[in-house]
Amino acid sequence: MLNYKRYKRNPIIYYPEREWPNKEIEKAPLWCSVDLRDGNQALIDPMVVEEKMEMFQMLTEMGFKEIEIGFPAASQIEFDFLRQLVDRKIIPEDVRVQVLTQCREELIDRTFESIEGIPKVILHIYNSTSTLQRDVVFGMEREEIKKIAVDGAKMVKERAKKFPGEITLQYSPESFTGTELDFALDICTAVEDVWEPTRERPMIINLPATVEMTTPNVYADQIEWMHKHFKNRDSIILSVHPHNDRGTGIAATELALMAGAQRVEGTLFGNGERTGNIDILNVAYNMFSQGINPELKIEDVNKIVEVYERCCKMKVDPRHPYAGKLVFTAFSGSHQDAINKGVKAMSERGRKHWEVPYLPIDPADIGRDYEPIVRINSQSGKGGVAFIMDTYFGFKLPKGMHKEFANMIQEMSERQGEVTPEQIMGKFKENYLDQKEPLHFRRMKVDDMSGERDAKFDTHVKVRYTDHGIEKVFEAVGNGPIDAVQRGMKEVLGIQIKVLDYEEHALQGGSNAQAAAYIHLLDVDDGRVTYGVGISSNITRASMRAIFSAVNRLGLGK
Repeated sequence: MLNYKRYKRNPIIYYPEREWPNKEIEKAPLWCSVDLRDGNQALIDPMVVEEKMEMFQMLTEMGFKEIEIGFPAASQIEFDFLRQLVDRKIIPEDVRVQVLTQCREELIDRTFESIEGIPKVILHIYNSTSTLQRDVVFGMEREEIKKIAVDGAKMVKERAKKFPGEITLQYSPESFTGTELDFALDICTAVEDVWEPTRERPMIINLPATVEMTTPNVYADQIEWMHKHFKNRDSIILSVHPHNDRGTGIAATELALMAGAQRVEGTLFGNGERTGNIDILNVAYNMFSQGINPELKIEDVNKIVEVYERCCKMKVDPRHPYAGKLVFTAFSGSHQDAINKGVKAMSERGRKHWEVPYLPIDPADIGRDYEPIVRINSQSGKGGVAFIMDTYFGFKLPKGMHKEFANMIQEMSERQGEVTPEQIMGKFKENYLDQKEPLHFRRMKVDDMSGERDAKFDTHVKVRYTDHGIEKVFEAVGNGPIDAVQRGMKEVLGIQIKVLDYEEHALQGGSNAQAAAYIHLLDVDDGRVTYGVGISSNITRASMRAIFSAVNRLGLGK
């Protein structure tokens, strides 16, 4: 039996005065990428210097203005990487690199050595403050833990006086979510008192969900409580660094922004320890989908995926929001039909805003395309097959034809699984366009009889065709070419048919435009019906081919 009694609920705070539930996210936060530090340390095969260099350059191209590049005092590789950024002059003027260090003198000294020559730096100090870590890891009381943070801030401040560049202090009470709020505020305030930030030169206080311990609303309560109780609030940039242990990191981040957070630390695609850091792209695309400028250049998600997978040696899950290969894909028949109708309505109505069922954003806006939106398997329906024929190949099948053709694809998918667009088109050609036996339309001459005296019909046709490979000709009259051919087939071939419906459309533009014609045909003798399809640069010729296609499909020429 599942031994759930081994676990106890994490405490929540009593905070009835919360205001965040009535707030909305209205603008993008300050973004800080920690891919090169927090993300890199969680990789099975950490990035080498050149891979880090490529990742750093992509992050700057995407518009990140703050990038944590590592823990240079703890690793020679990270120290060397930072120095290469400096020596090769790769850090843009408007980007601040962030370096992490514990509150120990030798590590702080080494950190200042690593940042020599950088004009703008965020120096990030931290120490664990949670009840559990104070007890089982450090064996320290609150005042001892606070002294570590205060001493660290003093050491940074002393060295910052001699540093020629601009130092912004960031302090993180690590394991904030497991720390009593009064103590978290006490230790952050103590660090603030040492640093003495101002509105013009603020410090960053970063409140990490180092371990996600409870529901996102509790994290939002914690953030809002701190936000409202900080001393000199306008001198503090309130930052969050959520992890995803409970799988609700995105929600926790968004609620934290509603609760007063101004800055978000995270990684691309949520890479990081255990279940990962917050996925910055996910949050940014969520904002984009609500009409908010995410202030990151994320129009080409395919390129971002390609660089990430190559440098991190990690794969983006096919169901990953926005970036996954299957997230804009519909297998369900009802979903496919709704997407098809939604896209058509957008085009016909000229809507300003994107409104398509099952697609929260236009995939094209982030570098995806429509090709993978609808994919066909045994669960798909007629709408999906019609969408493929229209989107890929330009054939706008009549509504009545959807089921007839979809049934053929259904049989194929039940035998083999997913069916590709090329296979669907192959089946279409086989069953409609290439239906040329036993009767094969060759050419036709049409004469207008409308001006002749006492004429009962307005059209005369002379049709040349082959019957089981033998070339033949028939002539007939009728009201229009289709009626005349229908009458001619009855008189000459004994084939009794009735055209129930006819549709046509252009397949492509330009001087080489092709037309597609669709004929819904009834076998008068036994009541069977089917569709025929023809294409040609001449619409009359296309309609004739459609009639012959349908006649052959009904088996009437044998």
